[in-house]
Amino acid sequence: MNKMLRALALLTLAAPLWAQPISVQVDGVVAQVGKEIILQSDIAIQRDALAREGQTLTDCQMIRELLLEKLLIHHAAIDSVIIAEEEVDENIDRRIDQLVGQIGTERRLEEYYGKTILEIKEEMRPLMRNQMTAQRMQMTITETIEVTPKEVEDAVALIPLDSLPLIGTEVELAQIIIEPKVSPQAEQDAIDRLNQLRDRILGGSSFATMAILYSEDPGSNRNGGEYKGIKRGVFVKEFEAIAFNLRPGEVSAPFRTEYGFHIVQLQVKRGEELDLRHILIKPKVEQADLDAAKNTLDSLRSAILAGSITFEKVAETYSADEESKLNGGVMMNPMTTDVRWNVENLDRGIFYAIEKIQPGEISEPALVRKPDGQEIFRILQLRDRVAPHRANLAQDFSLLKNYVQNQRKQAKMLQWVEDKKSETYIFQAPGYEGCWN
Repeated sequence: MNKMLRALALLTLAAPLWAQPISVQVDGVVAQVGKEIILQSDIAIQRDALAREGQTLTDCQMIRELLLEKLLIHHAAIDSVIIAEEEVDENIDRRIDQLVGQIGTERRLEEYYGKTILEIKEEMRPLMRNQMTAQRMQMTITETIEVTPKEVEDAVALIPLDSLPLIGTEVELAQIIIEPKVSPQAEQDAIDRLNQLRDRILGGSSFATMAILYSEDPGSNRNGGEYKGIKRGVFVKEFEAIAFNLRPGEVSAPFRTEYGFHIVQLQVKRGEELDLRHILIKPKVEQADLDAAKNTLDSLRSAILAGSITFEKVAETYSADEESKLNGGVMMNPMTTDVRWNVENLDRGIFYAIEKIQPGEISEPALVRKPDGQEIFRILQLRDRVAPHRANLAQDFSLLKNYVQNQRKQAKMLQWVEDKKSETYIFQAPGYEGCWN
């Protein structure tokens, strides 16, 4: 593959930098693009990340890829392409969720890194911001590239038949999710428990000890519920609304967020930055709550099968999945932005749920445990199953359109890079001068 195209492809990979903890030493600047510098440690990080992906590159090849990222970041600043902190936070949270899903629990993730979740997030922040900025700039450069159906047909006609990709079994799916409702009594029990702990703290007990013993936040309970250097945008709005209005030493009354009920003690306030401790108590989902959720989903499934209501209407009205409910429950594949899923990439629970049903049929309700431990019930509708085949316009137009469009975007990016290299200050340290000619 063309070296620059390979660099462009690697630039779009968002995951590998945080697959496992690494330790590197900063030992000097090896390259610079405008005001953006590349350190020897950046090369070490890149080498480590690629090694975990089973790839090996020379230092010169890695410099070339990092120079491309810095070129995009440099011109993003010039063109006022900005990533909001909220977007960075959302992507960091999504990445943490992925890592927790891979390793099992937040506590195990913290033990793996030797850091709290908050510390992991803060170290991840500059890497994530740079990555998102480069990607946003790349999108800005190529966003006007479109292809017509005729252009797709003409381009595919030039590809030899045996060069078209083989497509494995694919499915189209829709889902309805029902979350168990926590009983008012369970919520009150959580509030009462926090009030008891608050009274003990106000009576002289250590907040840190209470957090270690009773808090259900795996990201902080081992540290006495402590979070340091909190800035706005790190926690959910309900939490920040309370925390930023406390006085040093003050302990809040119990309050609710999407994670459960909390009390917070402010330790230090430095302008818009806080050190604090908190205790989280999650209302307990009882078996009766789980049974009620399953019975609800059973009834809705029966109504769909009886023809008294459509799957789409049930999804829109009752499903707890915000991403699919307004689309009739149809599950979009985030990797392809298409409705088709390769069965080899399906979650194991989904694969087994649809393995023996036919298109149009609906799976039995199944209990699913999310990465954060929350239990939900789900039914799946198999909307279509496409047998393995060689890609063709009739069945895979969307895939082939994306292929043609991406080829044109890569060509546009190559031209942009060559144009900007000639007008941008680029320094490469001795030994690296020929890495990006």
